[in-house]
Amino acid sequence: MDLATIIGILVGAGVIAFAILLGGSFSAFVDMPSILIVVGGGLAATLIRFPLAGIGRAFLTGAKVAFTHKKVEPRELVQKITEMGEIVRRSGPLGLEGFEAGDDNLSKGAQHIADGYDPQYIRGSMELARDQYLSRLSEGQRVFKSLGDAAPAFGMIGTLVGLVQMLGNMEDPSAIGPAMAVALLTTLYGAVLANLVCLPMSDKLNAKLDVEEVNQTLIIDGVVSVREGLSPALIREKLVAYLPENQHKSMLEEAA
Repeated sequence: MDLATIIGILVGAGVIAFAILLGGSFSAFVDMPSILIVVGGGLAATLIRFPLAGIGRAFLTGAKVAFTHKKVEPRELVQKITEMGEIVRRSGPLGLEGFEAGDDNLSKGAQHIADGYDPQYIRGSMELARDQYLSRLSEGQRVFKSLGDAAPAFGMIGTLVGLVQMLGNMEDPSAIGPAMAVALLTTLYGAVLANLVCLPMSDKLNAKLDVEEVNQTLIIDGVVSVREGLSPALIREKLVAYLPENQHKSMLEEAA
């Protein structure tokens, strides 16, 4: 579970709620027409930009990455792949049957080696799986970015709607208050939805995309190297290039 996302949302919502309660009644900041304009309008604009199935996948991907995100260090992947090389050297490819890799694509690669597929097929199959995975992350990132861009815009639309209603009923003092509430609260809702939920989720998916592109490419090169029969030491030395520069020396020294 990714505690950073949960803590961030709870702290942000808590600060806003606390500030509201310090200044008066919380119920004064709840307005259904404003919520409908911001949430409904933002979703409608996003539906126009993306296919319905893509939006569903994006929300599922975003929730999975944001709340159950497990960071996999490239260093751990190098160690796992080196372990695979040692198993193959000792027991042959069948030794990887049921290998616990901790990553779906790495487990798939280990199974391909155990099944005796040739290196070209393994690379092609794993690159396809990688590209599909990265495509889902990219799609999720773009959907949340779109919703984050649309929410403040519909907040401004709601503000204009409220102002028009207010100016059209100046002779009725009882109508000025509700219209002003719509005018101001839609801007507030749009800003909160965009800056506390949608844009942070978009940034998190984008960061995940960058990390996974490196990790999955490392996995593919490592699995193909194992299948080609390279020694564990040579595999490690080859894959160390994927690590941050400050980890190169320590990784090789530990192996030695």
